[in-house]
Amino acid sequence: MVCFLCIGGKYVYCNLMNTVQLPFYLRLAVILLSVVLIYIILVEAKDIFIPLVFAQLVAVLLYPVARFLEGRLHLKRSLAVMISVVLFTACLVAFGYFFISQVISFSEDFPLLKTRFLTLFGELQHWLSYKFHVNRTEQMAYLEKSGNSVVASAAGYVSNLFKSMATLLLWSVFVFIYSFFVLFHRRLLVKFALALFTEKNRDKVQAVIFETKGIINGYLGGLLIEMVLVGTVNCVMFLIMGIKYAMLLGIMAAFLNIIPYLGIYTSIVITLLVTFANSSWNAALGAGAGLFVVHLLDSNFLMPRIVGGRVKMNSFVTILAVVIGNMVWGVPGMFLFVPVAGIMKLVCESTPGLEAWAVLMGVEEKIQKQAVTPTKRK
Repeated sequence: MVCFLCIGGKYVYCNLMNTVQLPFYLRLAVILLSVVLIYIILVEAKDIFIPLVFAQLVAVLLYPVARFLEGRLHLKRSLAVMISVVLFTACLVAFGYFFISQVISFSEDFPLLKTRFLTLFGELQHWLSYKFHVNRTEQMAYLEKSGNSVVASAAGYVSNLFKSMATLLLWSVFVFIYSFFVLFHRRLLVKFALALFTEKNRDKVQAVIFETKGIINGYLGGLLIEMVLVGTVNCVMFLIMGIKYAMLLGIMAAFLNIIPYLGIYTSIVITLLVTFANSSWNAALGAGAGLFVVHLLDSNFLMPRIVGGRVKMNSFVTILAVVIGNMVWGVPGMFLFVPVAGIMKLVCESTPGLEAWAVLMGVEEKIQKQAVTPTKRK
């Protein structure tokens, strides 16, 4: 197969069966254009890609269950897949019911929280008037001036919140549907992926597919185990400390903990505010310090043993994946882009010419120095 390329005003004959080495500036332009196009496609079609990526992860997580039902219980594939998805849905519904019941219990104390915040606001006004000689009339005038924008932004926030909840429910339905079909047609999808490559590369592609499946399965399973353990420790700690809404705050902190680096600080701030509104500064600081200690134990001992060995990426790439995920897909992207980055690292390791990117995304391996035994002189 041949073609003619017009480069610099001259026609150059080239054979497409051979590899054409493009100049650096052309390669850079193609790479940048590809990145921009990928970004635009991901942002504009997020309503398609977010449920689809979630469904891929859920399907990989449920694959051992479906395989067990097919192999050990000799069920048909459709029935085994349906039972796996229904069990997963039931677990999510049970967790959602428990969490919503805690939120409803928390909302019943809104009048008390309002009174508490008004009292704190009055004390803050008194401190400002005493410390900076700003009387309450000037403070209220300033608050009234900035209150209109706050109310407008709060109304927009509430409206966006309801839209987000409706979108989340719609995504959940599609996630369950996609998960069923991905599990049911898993062999067809593997054959399709293998058919995209030549015969000599199919063994390597198949190895990458199975290794990717193991990484995702281990990562998600370890993440669930870690979330349960951290949530249990948080709830027990808050109950011992006598913190109000201990179950809600403990579960929320464990759920936010799955977002690397950013989730723990968000949960600490929320815990500080809620605890301070119901108790004193000492209780709030104690609850925040307890969460931080649990996070240190989790990140240094629990996470490396349960999850850390699954996706071996350095901290810089992990936080970069979280930031880019938030920029592209918002909060769902903060969770999804970490395993996606791990898959990209695995693909780079197995693709000639991309090994350097795998090294950049990986961690530094510890070099074990072998003891050199001195030779005996004869």
